[in-house]
Amino acid sequence: MLIFLRRLVTVLTGAMIVGLLVIIALFVIKFSGGFPGNGGPDLPKTITLPGGTEATAFTQGPGWYAIITSDDRILIYDRDTGQIRQSVKINLNSGE
Repeated sequence: MLIFLRRLVTVLTGAMIVGLLVIIALFVIKFSGGFPGNGGPDLPKTITLPGGTEATAFTQGPGWYAIITSDDRILIYDRDTGQIRQSVKINLNSGE
């Protein structure tokens, strides 16, 4: 009975090691863009911000992308032209 348990533990250890290696390999393939059609997000090549502004965050949707700036504004750009569609001032004092 002891030999059976020793072999069972050895086989299960090997299966766990192989499973862990498969998971690591899938992470590496997925995040390096190795799967077809997974080149990452479609980011604009350049973004021109108004003078004196600094980008703090980026998000995008179909046909547009938005930059959140350090002066509490959201700048929404047209993806095709690269021009600003809309500028929204964030009101941090919502209680007033």
